[in-house]
Parts: sequence; structure tokens; C-alpha cells
Amino acid sequence: MAKFRRRTCIILSLFILSVFSLMMGLKMLRPDRAVFGDPLGLDLLPDLRKRTSHLRKNFDSQRNDKINSEANTKNLKSLGITMKPSKTSEPSLGEQSPLNYYFHVFYYSWYGNPQFDGKYIHWNHPILKHWDSRISKDFPQGRHSPPDDIGSSFYPELGSYSSRDPSVIEVHMKQIHSASIGVLALSWYPPNANDENGIPTDDLVPTILDKAHKYNLKVTFHIEPYNNRDDKNMHENVKYIIDKYGGHPAFYRYKTKTGKALPMFYVYDSYVTKPEKWANLLTSTGSQSIRSSPYDGLFIALLVEYRQRFDILRSGFDGMYTYFATNGFTYGSSYENWGKLKFFCDQFNLMFIPSVGPGYIDTSIRPWNSQNTRNRVNGKYYENALSAALQTHPSLVSITSFNEWHEGTQIERAVPKRTSQTVYLDYRPHKPSVYLELTRKWAEKYSKERATYVTAHQPPVSQDGV
Repeated sequence: MAKFRRRTCIILSLFILSVFSLMMGLKMLRPDRAVFGDPLGLDLLPDLRKRTSHLRKNFDSQRNDKINSEANTKNLKSLGITMKPSKTSEPSLGEQSPLNYYFHVFYYSWYGNPQFDGKYIHWNHPILKHWDSRISKDFPQGRHSPPDDIGSSFYPELGSYSSRDPSVIEVHMKQIHSASIGVLALSWYPPNANDENGIPTDDLVPTILDKAHKYNLKVTFHIEPYNNRDDKNMHENVKYIIDKYGGHPAFYRYKTKTGKALPMFYVYDSYVTKPEKWANLLTSTGSQSIRSSPYDGLFIALLVEYRQRFDILRSGFDGMYTYFATNGFTYGSSYENWGKLKFFCDQFNLMFIPSVGPGYIDTSIRPWNSQNTRNRVNGKYYENALSAALQTHPSLVSITSFNEWHEGTQIERAVPKRTSQTVYLDYRPHKPSVYLELTRKWAEKYSKERATYVTAHQPPVSQDGV
């Protein structure tokens, strides 16, 4: 009898052990995306914590250390190791979701390095002074010194790349495609014009169009506030863009309810120009009118303040976007106001395009601006923004940004890196591709939701982007 009990105990123990082993094996097979739960409430926006000490020595092995909190960890001199960016892992195109041409992402082609441009451009961004000299004197001066010291709180997986490098453009298009984004809104200055820290980049447009077309992406134009922008030279520049690039298969056109396929132009800092000037260009009776001409299009104004709603209407714009990825920074960028703005747009047959972002930190170039930092909360900040945007049933959704590294709004892949003076932020405990994956998740969600509603003011856009 005792022998029987021993045998029974042994068999029972082996059975329990096998069940336990099976359960552990199944747990290990759980897909990565299981880490993404439902978005937290919109009030989950904790303040940024500054960290200037107590960095762990085992930086590479600690996946859960707090360096990935959006703290400004610049100028830490206690560490002497430089981490090289990991080898770029290119997204697989084999099993991608369909592209969502209702998702637009702001894209910047202003970066340069000695190999392709003879010098660093934008990575060596100057540290901007505060307008109050009494405040400015308490912060660092000078400019950044790439490749280890760049004008960003994060570090790109591609390193301090050049926007002229065809292989970089190729990787960017693959990443955008992997995120199911259908349209990139290219930051654009007229030929021979540029931002104050860069060089002209209009000559890059043909290559960007070609690379985008290879991945079935479309390109629209985000017109920057170049010097002396007015109704007359805007007419000439719109004509230039359409004449030169309008015939390319990657050139984005939005198909309206009436069946017209019109180019779209985002106009950054549109409020700088008076409504009367814009009306000359954007109303049918204006002296520089493009309406009902071969150069007609959909012009989207940047809304910053509440009072600008009617200025946009009087100017003849076709819609508004909010650009800034900082919830609460402006009236337009505050999630709580998006429903009101959508209601206004519905009343006057305007497109409403809220702009969402993964977070915000620009203290590498504006060290005095920490109050506007927005912690990424391991992706929750981004999901909160996307959730708030979709609740309004928007015409489109714009993403700030793919690669505006200076302001820390990028969804491009970033990697851990530290030098003797700087510890860069990263996306850990998630992978470098986490924000591309989150974008794909929400692009799929928006495609399904958008198909269920149609409003009188909001014509559908075809899913081939034309």
C-alpha cells in the first residue's frame, strides 16, 4: 500500500510539473503587442522629472530604468562611454496593413552631415537664447557639436544622417509604410530659400517623390513661412509646385465630394499674414485668386488661438490643423478644444485636421522651455492624443512628426546613447519601432471607424490618395 501511495505521489508530481511547464511556455509565446493596453484617461499627463544624478551603472542591461522618462538628462559628465547606434533593422513589408491615406505625417528634409553636405546641418543647431536676457544668462550658450552632441534629447537609430542620402530616404519611406501612414507632409521652402539654420532643399523633392512612390506613399506640401510670404508669391509658388511636381504619381490629391482631385497645402504660421492678403489668393473674387483655375487646391491654415477661427474663414482657407504636439500649449493644440473646433468647421464646411504627437521636449535647443515638455509615458501620451482626435470624427489626422528631432516629437526609430556629457532619452522598455507600431494600430482603427460615418461637409478621400 505504501508503495502504491509513493507511485501515485510521483505520478501526480510529474503531472503538476508538466502542466506548470506548459503554462510557462505559453506565457513566453505572448505577442509583443500585448504590452499595449487601452489608452489611459486624457488626464494622465504627469509632469516631467529632471534627473541629474543616480544613473545606474548597468545602463545597457536595465530595460526598466527611468532614463526613458522624458527627463532632460543633458550635460551629465559622470559617464565616459559612448554607445553606438544599433544596426538599423528595416521594417518588413511582407505583412503590412493597407496604407491609410487619412493619416498624414509631417516630414523634415533639412538635416545634413559632412559626407553628403560638406558640413553638419541642423544636428548642430544653436542653443536659442530666451528673449529675457536675465533668464537667458542662466542657461548654456553656443551650439551643438555632432555627431555625439546633437540638437535633440533623443538619438536617431540612423545617427546624424543627411537628408540627401538616398539610403536614408529609403529607410524613412519604409518606416512610414510600416506605420500604415499613407501621406507625408513635406516641409517646403521655395527654391533658393531655407530656414535660418539650413540650406535650400527643394532639389530633394524629386528623390523624395520617387522613393515615396516605391512604397505607394503620397507627398503633400507643408509650406513654411519663408521671407516676405504674401498672396502674390504664394500664387507663384503654388503654381511652381503643381507645374513641377503635380504630374508625379506620388503627388497627393484629395478627392472631394464633387469628384475633383485637388492638391492639399498645409500653411505653417498662416496667421502671420493678414486675412485680406489670403483672401486675394483664396477667394474667387481675389486679385490673385487660384480658385477654379488649374492651380486650385485645398489650403489648410494653422490655428493657434481661439480668435483665429473667423480669420481663417475670412481668408478663404479650406480647413485648419493644430500642428503642436503639446497638449495645453495653445488653444488649438489642447485636446479639450478639438470638439468645439470640429463643430465650428462643420458649421462652415471646413476640414478639421487635429495634429497628434508622441510627446514634446525641446530643451536641447531651448533649455529654458522645460515647462512645455510633455512626457511620452511609454506611448500613453500618443495614444491619448490619437483617441481624442478620433473622437471628433476628423476629416484627416496629422502626426507631428516623423522626424522633428529638435522638439522631440519624432516617431522615427531612436536608440539609447550616452557620451561623457550627455545621456539621450530613448523608447525603452519598448523597441525603437514602438511609435511606428502604435501608429499602425491606430491607423487601422481610424480606417474602420471612418468608414462608419459620413458628414455633409466632409467628402471622402479615395484610398489610393488621388
